[in-house]
Amino acid sequence: MKCPICKKPVAVRGKNPFLPFCGERCKLVDLGKWLDGKYVIPDDSPTSMPDEPKEG
Repeated sequence: MKCPICKKPVAVRGKNPFLPFCGERCKLVDLGKWLDGKYVIPDDSPTSMPDEPKEG
């Protein structure tokens, strides 16, 4: 398995509290990317409901 941040090999066996990352640094880099909005989960839901009554 490779670390998703630095691409170094990560030992799957044994005790690695940072899995799937190789260490704390890569774990924090990944967290920073989430907090900065660099990772986005796509939203495929419609913007408005078709059965929703319109006000007006």
